Amino acid sequence: MKTLYLSVLMLLSLPGYSQLRGLQIKKATSSIKVDGIMDEPDWKVADVADHFKQMFPFDSSFAIAQTQVRMTYDDRNIYVFAVMNNPQPARKYVTPSLRRDYRGPGNDGFSLVLDTYKDKTNGFLFGINPYGVQREALLTNGGNDDLSLSWDNKWFSEARMLGDYWVCEMAIPFKTIRFKEGLSTWNINFYRIDSHHAEQSSWTPIPRVYSPTVLAFNRELIWDKPVSHPGGNVSIIPYAAAHNINDYQNNLPVDRAPSIGGDGKIAIGPALNLDLTANPDFSQVEVDQQVTNLSRFEIFYPEKRQFFLENADLFGSFGYSNMRPFFSRRIGVTRDPTIGQNIENRIYGGARLSGKLDNNWRIGLMTMQAAENHTINLPSINYSVAAIQRKIFTRSNLGLMLINKQAFHDSSTKDFKMLPNRYNRLVGVDFNLGSKDNKWNGKAFYHHSFDEQKKDSAFSSTVALTYSKPKITWDILVQGVGANFNPEVGYLPRARFNRFAPDFFYFWYPKSKVINNHGPGMDADFIGNDLFGITDADYNVWYNINFQNTATFFVRIRQDYGLVFFPFDPAFPSDPATIKNLPFKSHYYWNSAIINYQSNTRKKLFFNFQARLGQYYNGDRVNIDGNFSYRLQPYAIISVDYSVNHISLPSAYNSVDYLLISPKLDFTFSRKLFWTTYFQYNNQINNVNINSRLQWRFRPVSDLYIVYTDNYFAYANTSGDFLYIGQPKYRSLVIKLTYWLNL
Repeated sequence: MKTLYLSVLMLLSLPGYSQLRGLQIKKATSSIKVDGIMDEPDWKVADVADHFKQMFPFDSSFAIAQTQVRMTYDDRNIYVFAVMNNPQPARKYVTPSLRRDYRGPGNDGFSLVLDTYKDKTNGFLFGINPYGVQREALLTNGGNDDLSLSWDNKWFSEARMLGDYWVCEMAIPFKTIRFKEGLSTWNINFYRIDSHHAEQSSWTPIPRVYSPTVLAFNRELIWDKPVSHPGGNVSIIPYAAAHNINDYQNNLPVDRAPSIGGDGKIAIGPALNLDLTANPDFSQVEVDQQVTNLSRFEIFYPEKRQFFLENADLFGSFGYSNMRPFFSRRIGVTRDPTIGQNIENRIYGGARLSGKLDNNWRIGLMTMQAAENHTINLPSINYSVAAIQRKIFTRSNLGLMLINKQAFHDSSTKDFKMLPNRYNRLVGVDFNLGSKDNKWNGKAFYHHSFDEQKKDSAFSSTVALTYSKPKITWDILVQGVGANFNPEVGYLPRARFNRFAPDFFYFWYPKSKVINNHGPGMDADFIGNDLFGITDADYNVWYNINFQNTATFFVRIRQDYGLVFFPFDPAFPSDPATIKNLPFKSHYYWNSAIINYQSNTRKKLFFNFQARLGQYYNGDRVNIDGNFSYRLQPYAIISVDYSVNHISLPSAYNSVDYLLISPKLDFTFSRKLFWTTYFQYNNQINNVNINSRLQWRFRPVSDLYIVYTDNYFAYANTSGDFLYIGQPKYRSLVIKLTYWLNL
């Protein structure tokens, strides 16, 4: 019998076997109560997904902490019951807090990955930890670490800690997800993180070089009959908000006007969704974490607003990280030229249709109308975007995007006649590559912008290719951007450049109880243009160590090259009167060493830091960035982010010390009541920011928010050892109520 059992385990671990055996799911014969108790008769006859394989620290053996998963369904929900066994007696589990959407390699948890389209490109993740804390995410780009935990939706779950194991039970409404009607199979996987053994395991064997969310290796979920339409699916999410806003910097009257509005979600079949919004208010969105910017270019901040998140990759994944043709944060935000800062641009409303037409075609259509602003002479502007994507081969696709930014007459005249001479348009074609075994990934695209000036050289293009397997990874990136490429609704820090950036690294996997893998790497990055040749370059050799306890260590030796081809002060002084630019066409080489360390994330006190020491243009730079966090499990995290930069240049130029420090208090009194207070002091922009947000989730996806925000001018004395808080810039108090109503 023992020989037979071992033979079965060996068969299950063979490469390719994951495609031979799926999980059967049968319709429940009685009602299922989501209480974390497996006492319904349908669980006793359900097929079992077990024999989980390790992904970390190894991928060649079965998990030490084994898991068993069962599934069933009825007309409304998909049900999941999972049992997470521990080889040792009862113990404490690791969780960052009771806040939704936890993440990290050291946190206990169980996750379900659904590929409901069977395209191995897009999917859904639903997870829960032993304390019953939920998380859900959208998976894009084949699940290669591209997951959006900002997506929020309605589903139900319960968890129980029971001696030497813990269990969870989930109910995921068919109306919460999108899928192709009539399919008899989906693709599915389950994975678990066990903090005691620092172990990641999954039902489908996945090489440890890849993310556990990757969709290339999933097995089949086999339905007892094809999945049918879940019926009418209409949700309305109204809100009401009261404000007290003081804009001291622009000397505006106090704004106490209440506001109402809301969103609507209408399912057009099980795979398409129509999102509607009227007078949206995003005051409850968590404040952006500031950074010290020494790059000369604009910082990219991620989108957090719910309206833009579902199928966001259809719009936002076109282009590359440094040249996005569409960046949703351009909508609802504009720039005040008098103070040089971003300000809110109210949105009248909008609509967005996105999803699947069938297993091969996806579409996205969006139009938004932003309000005029008389103060800065800004007309009402319409933003319209169309995207279509066709699946080709196993995991690749070809996409086409059209963008139109069109100015209208002042809407106060009730005349929305177009202003044909004020527009910005873009056409783009993208090819995204994903091989069947996930070893090859990449993309190629060509985009062209159009505006009323009709200039030539208004293009951007990229070819990027990555090859990865357990011991070797290499990348190559080639880019070109024309001098007049102008994606006004996108993100483009710089134009008129060509870029070539290869890198290579190798890993060894020793038989060690301390080190999981380690190895060297090298990379280079060359940027230039037709006017000056090479303008920026860097060359790097480095070594990386990943430890079995989740800690990491990284050291890099780097040489930079920079050509000054526009007015530039490396100290980035905030006062324009103090700018001392380097000579035009002067060029510099400088060397530096960089060390990065992240501690064991399973500990209550954990930290990470990056130290950089070396030259900087014609001077020197010392930089330390990092974070300290202490977990008062499970009710609070106290953390401090910090960034210190000392830039020392010759006496003819500026020298400066930049400090950015951000303490954060995150209290989770229960799974429904959260309070976060965030302080940020940034002497680069002479600003102190306070953001305090109380959230009460009184029903699923229905919340009461109380948000206080304050910004002050801040100055240090001449010796830098004392901070003066000056006049306030902007202060607001918002009370907002949202309610999710299914019709």
